[in-house]
Amino acid sequence: MIHEFRRDFNAKFTQSAYNELQELLAHRSGGPVRFRVAETPIFLPKSVLDEMADLGAAMTNYLIASPEHLAGAQRALPQDYAVGRQNAHPHFLTADFALVRTRTGELAPRLVEIQAFPSVFGYQVELCKAYREVFDLPGSLRMFLSGLDDGSYWELLRRTIVGKHDPENVILSEVDPVHQKTFADFEVMRRRLGIAVVDVMSIEPERASLYYRGEGGRRIPIHRIYNRAIADELISRNLRLPFDLSGPWDVEWAGHPNWYFLISKYSIPFLSRSGLFPAVPPTRFVDEFLEGSGERELIAEGIEMPASSDSERSYDNLLLKPLFSFAGKGIEFAPTRRRLEEIPPNERKTHIVQQRMHFEPTIETPFGLTQAEIRILYVWPDDGELTPALALVRLGRGKMMGVDHNKNQEWVGGSAAFYV
Repeated sequence: MIHEFRRDFNAKFTQSAYNELQELLAHRSGGPVRFRVAETPIFLPKSVLDEMADLGAAMTNYLIASPEHLAGAQRALPQDYAVGRQNAHPHFLTADFALVRTRTGELAPRLVEIQAFPSVFGYQVELCKAYREVFDLPGSLRMFLSGLDDGSYWELLRRTIVGKHDPENVILSEVDPVHQKTFADFEVMRRRLGIAVVDVMSIEPERASLYYRGEGGRRIPIHRIYNRAIADELISRNLRLPFDLSGPWDVEWAGHPNWYFLISKYSIPFLSRSGLFPAVPPTRFVDEFLEGSGERELIAEGIEMPASSDSERSYDNLLLKPLFSFAGKGIEFAPTRRRLEEIPPNERKTHIVQQRMHFEPTIETPFGLTQAEIRILYVWPDDGELTPALALVRLGRGKMMGVDHNKNQEWVGGSAAFYV
């Protein structure tokens, strides 16, 4: 990346400074962070982040303007999780990119996933600020995108999450939030925006209204919900909400739950087929791959397939992904033909096969070169535009980049991006 910043950071790094970083984060986010924080941020040219930010925005606008995509994604919505009063556009979006080495030897971004769902918008700012303070980073390094600064960033979040409501009537909802790994983010949001963090299972319905309990058990009406509850978790834990999501509730959503499904891994085959986005790895639904022209199309796009025709042949250049999962759950490397055929025919539309990308190790660390996955965080207020606001980084040396997949290692984990 930017080698002079990398060399200077590595030369000055001390374990005591890293310990100070963790203590500062714990102080500012209500307790120890529950996932691994990387020892280092990364340093990039602004052009690299701008390219990724522009790609994510262009893909999103393409998907929202595609009736075919939206109709197909709407049909894929689980019946019990279709929520009324859907917004015209998502309020939040994340686009994850790998850096790969092209055939001509250049580094280029490739889409890993795109998801219309919030990320750690509050905690990530505190992480960037903590890196800057503890390691005395040069003032020339910047972290916000789109010309934002700390004040305008939080004002953008306030417009998007709180809107025109009294913060007392706006909640951040999650399943058992106190025990979530991302609780640090919830606490930052509570402190900065003045909203309550509420277990979605404790929300109380009455007629067309929803309520939560404040201090002293006071019953408070909910006018807007900043939704952090992932449908996957509700389904996997077999939780039944105390209110019917599809009901005509007199509430607004900041991050409407439907968009979690409408722009997701389901979108990647559509982006791939469009031919408009070379940064999207070739991808097909499993039913197309097994029963239609999907395999031939992937071969035509340059993916090498096994020569064997037996059921144990392994597709070493493909990943198998369930559509609706979070944090890398359910991803399988090099699936066999038998594994694909074991998926029941009626479920094959809920899985994709995607070209496996090889992240290029680019970050110099005391433990060797490390890979980076870069997530662009977007905010889209009701009265504004889709705005790339900040970058989140995950460092890793394993097959996958999530912090859960790089345990017992150093100089890996959740990180941040600075640019000049």
